[in-house]
Amino acid sequence: MHAAGTPTIERLGVRTRRAALVLLVLGLAALAAAWLLARGEVDGARRLKQAWLVATAFVLTISLGALFFVILQHLLHAGWSVAVRRVAELLAANVGVTAVLVAPLVALAVAGDGELWPWADPRAAEGHPLLAAKEPYLNGTFFALRCAAWFGAWWLMARWFLNRSLAQDEARDAGPTQALERRAPPAMVAFALTVNFAAFDLLMSLSPEWYSTIFGVYVFAGSVVAFLAATILILRALQSRGLLRGVVSVEHYHDLGKLLFAFVFFWGYIAFSQFMLIWYADIPEETAWFHARFHGPWAQVSLLLLLGHFVLPFAGLLSRHAKRCLPVLTLWAAWLLVAHAVDLVWLVHPGHHGEAAPFQPVDALAFVAVLALWGAGLARVAVGRALVPVRDPRLHESLTFENV
Repeated sequence: MHAAGTPTIERLGVRTRRAALVLLVLGLAALAAAWLLARGEVDGARRLKQAWLVATAFVLTISLGALFFVILQHLLHAGWSVAVRRVAELLAANVGVTAVLVAPLVALAVAGDGELWPWADPRAAEGHPLLAAKEPYLNGTFFALRCAAWFGAWWLMARWFLNRSLAQDEARDAGPTQALERRAPPAMVAFALTVNFAAFDLLMSLSPEWYSTIFGVYVFAGSVVAFLAATILILRALQSRGLLRGVVSVEHYHDLGKLLFAFVFFWGYIAFSQFMLIWYADIPEETAWFHARFHGPWAQVSLLLLLGHFVLPFAGLLSRHAKRCLPVLTLWAAWLLVAHAVDLVWLVHPGHHGEAAPFQPVDALAFVAVLALWGAGLARVAVGRALVPVRDPRLHESLTFENV
């Protein structure tokens, strides 16, 4: 820290560039291994496509949770979060990599491949009145256009918020921050609409006969949990390398822990509400979706999700001590990232694989490939950037605040 209270400008340098290259090579190698393994398995191609969607959705939800956090902080004129906000800005700006990762799957849908999204097959609507009624919306061309719109909107918003924040690092007044705060309300509206419809398109339409009006909120809640957990782990990793010490304190971790606890509860509330309303209505085309997840090997995964994504972390994060004890908070952050991955597997796989094993080697290889490629993109976005908004007008408030 400088005497005036402004933190030293810390940046990621040459080692981060090297890490990006290593991750890129690892990602491509894991992708090749997953492809070779899938070729030798019955229904391997379908499994690989679904595993790739799960892994891509995992990194996408982290970036979307980060974008929500960034917009929210400017919307509320928050001061406490300034010290940790740059990490969120970088995570959000990496959403462009997820667009590249999902592009092959979208291209397959445009080409009429119905193995992942059944409605993409032009013959799917034949003799199926429900799919025929949805065909004007669920078709490959319109789907690709919508995906371009969703990912384009996220990329533009994330890059604009990052660039304005970086401009504040060089500015002599608070002009860039004021611009960020003016744009936050319309950005939040755009974020809510795009995330809701993207959740319908990418995940809910995997089972086109099924629908839930709060499915987008369910995906949003999981996204924020994933982002908060990832941010805690990233901050801990940076501090283990000697960065952000004296800037990010236990008070910031405490607030991140409170938000993590709140969204674990919110995710559980939405999950229960979605299930309870469908169970109570007892409409066959709705209950069939849950039936596939409550029978066979997926019944154990459903129980694992209930305990691992809600009951245990809810109890574990309830106390003030758990949020301020960094080893405990780090443990729960890692736990919830794994639980979020299981949740996405639970959303994608059961309707297609029935009695097949919930987790297979190709799933792990696809996950490693996507995570490594996304990590390489994140390293390239972060290198050379200041890790703290050093001239943000509310930075002093962030450096000195304490929880009551």
